[in-house]
Amino acid sequence: MRTKVKPTGAELEVLQVLWQAGPSTVRDIHNALRKTHSTGYTTVLKIMQIMHEKGLLERDASARAHIYASLVTKEDTQGQFVNDLVSKVFAGSTSQLVVRALSEKSSKKEIEEIRAVLNRLEGK
Repeated sequence: MRTKVKPTGAELEVLQVLWQAGPSTVRDIHNALRKTHSTGYTTVLKIMQIMHEKGLLERDASARAHIYASLVTKEDTQGQFVNDLVSKVFAGSTSQLVVRALSEKSSKKEIEEIRAVLNRLEGK
């Protein structure tokens, strides 16, 4: 069984664009990323090629401009990072992570979303 690959910071940025926009060309990803980064086209291309080799992206090469799509879900990736964070930083304590996160600035909407999740969990 293959171990899940944890994306790097740069790879996460590419995934964020793909999760929001859906399957895209390198040019599409580059245009989205350059709004906040001064990353060159060839750098984005290389990152995406590496991500394809790692099994994070699939590539449709049937057209002149290759179309890339994420092979990992946002939820699975977030879960992977949260599990790692809980294990490494909070000694396995999810409650410590939640308490720490809530001690940071949370909007009323975020607190309502958290309350809804807690209500669902209590109802199980």
